[in-house]
Amino acid sequence: MIEAVYSKGNIVAKTGNEVVAEALRQIEPDVMAAYPITPATEIVQIFSQFVADGVVKSEYVTVESEHSAISAAIAASAAGARAVTSTSSQGLCLMWEMLYIASGLRLPVIMAEVNRAVSAPININADHSDTMGARDAGWIQMYSENSQEAYDNIIQLTKIAEKARLPALAAMDGFITSHCMEVVETYPDADVKAFVGEYNPERYLLDVKRPYTLGSIDLQDYYFEHRYQLAQAMIDARSIILDVAKEFKEAFGREYGFYEKYMFDDAEIAMIIIGSSAGDVKVVVKELRKKGIKAGLLKIRVYRPFPTEQIARDLAHVKAIAVMDRSDSCSGAFPPIYSDVVASIYSAGVLSPKVLSYVYGIGGREFCDEQIVKVYETLGKVASGLEKPSNIIEYMNVRIK
Repeated sequence: MIEAVYSKGNIVAKTGNEVVAEALRQIEPDVMAAYPITPATEIVQIFSQFVADGVVKSEYVTVESEHSAISAAIAASAAGARAVTSTSSQGLCLMWEMLYIASGLRLPVIMAEVNRAVSAPININADHSDTMGARDAGWIQMYSENSQEAYDNIIQLTKIAEKARLPALAAMDGFITSHCMEVVETYPDADVKAFVGEYNPERYLLDVKRPYTLGSIDLQDYYFEHRYQLAQAMIDARSIILDVAKEFKEAFGREYGFYEKYMFDDAEIAMIIIGSSAGDVKVVVKELRKKGIKAGLLKIRVYRPFPTEQIARDLAHVKAIAVMDRSDSCSGAFPPIYSDVVASIYSAGVLSPKVLSYVYGIGGREFCDEQIVKVYETLGKVASGLEKPSNIIEYMNVRIK
């Protein structure tokens, strides 16, 4: 249950899509360009109604595809506008080449992304295949456990992206978060507007007093340097993310970081997860603690830039870890989050935790408490030496013949 933490906050019951649209209304971007796709359609539908009713002064651009949506948002951002879009699954895939253009041109486009499996076969339910596929496109990626975080993340990312001069997406699980109604605390319009502030880009194409070229050809003489600058900008974004989180806490009372630690500081066994499933894991961890089992959870919120040093430091005391991926790399190696976690602890010289890889919930497959308990039981055996850690990926709740 979400509790009010801000003296001027308003407790409402809204779905994730509704509350993200509400955050965008409060931010009031100059331009939204979007094409509807399940399960993100409601975000742009609600926002387009705000535009039609004159509630916001934003320009809503109706386009013929997601590729055109991100292209229009990029053009608007380059022209000096605060630009946003929204999509999911195949829509994000259709934006693929433009994702790299947005980051390469250092344009702070904001995307409300609703996680959905990528076809084929056609599936409209939640997993993280879409955004994980875009993990190296140079976009800041932030994930939400619930509607409150989805609301807060959009507000923070607007400020983070503009400070870092990087595009950013806020993701939430399709249907689980996007369509389920939850209790959410929203903040007054004036306070949200004051927090994000006005967008004053350093350079923009419609500044006739300081004309410049954007997106010109960039061959071997300078391309490498510009890509290096982009990589460094992602590293620098880490401090910006924490600074904005601190400002957000001071403004609205909610505390955020790269990740959330739940009963974690003295944990001997722990799970690492992203998204809505973290809520289910918290319930199990709480019950295991009542039985004297030192279980914990580390819920990643900021996946790009990945908090490498912080993760390695905080995992050093844990004996056994289960990394839960809601996507698969299909590469014969390991899934995305597992690869990042293991690389982080190995590069830091942290060799104590035994790390297990699990893939779960693909295409919306059920992920229930019984399965979570079994993972912790396995971790307990590995931590105590009763069972050797597996070096293969465990696909949970899948029929294999």
